[in-house]
Amino acid sequence: MLMRTDPFRDIDRVFEQLTGTATRPAVMHVDAERDGDWFNVYFDLPGVNPDSIELTVERNVLQVKAQRQRQSKNGVETVISERPMGVFSRQLFLADTLDTDKLEASYDNGVLELRIPVSEKAKPRKISIGSGNSGRKQIKG
Repeated sequence: MLMRTDPFRDIDRVFEQLTGTATRPAVMHVDAERDGDWFNVYFDLPGVNPDSIELTVERNVLQVKAQRQRQSKNGVETVISERPMGVFSRQLFLADTLDTDKLEASYDNGVLELRIPVSEKAKPRKISIGSGNSGRKQIKG
């Protein structure tokens, strides 16, 4: 049997649950990395139903909202309830160098993964240098 050993944990848990409401969403944890011509962003959303995840991009602002609800069972007494429930939200400001029209999203094992390609105009490119006197100025040293 599980025993409660920290009476103050209940106060902390209530506070955490209150911060995850529709009007005051809780923050979700995120990692981001660049892999060549892609940015990968990972959001921790364990136990979230994929249908509750909302992903929007407006003017280079990426917003992720998700909701996790406790499943109540008839005749079952809750002894410990520490897992955060409610609404989770996160906004990221994306650079103009990312191509948000080609953003890819997947959800697996409680992690929402976004892949955002670097736009073609932001990628490094080589510029050819002409030679000869055909209408070009020569640089004198």
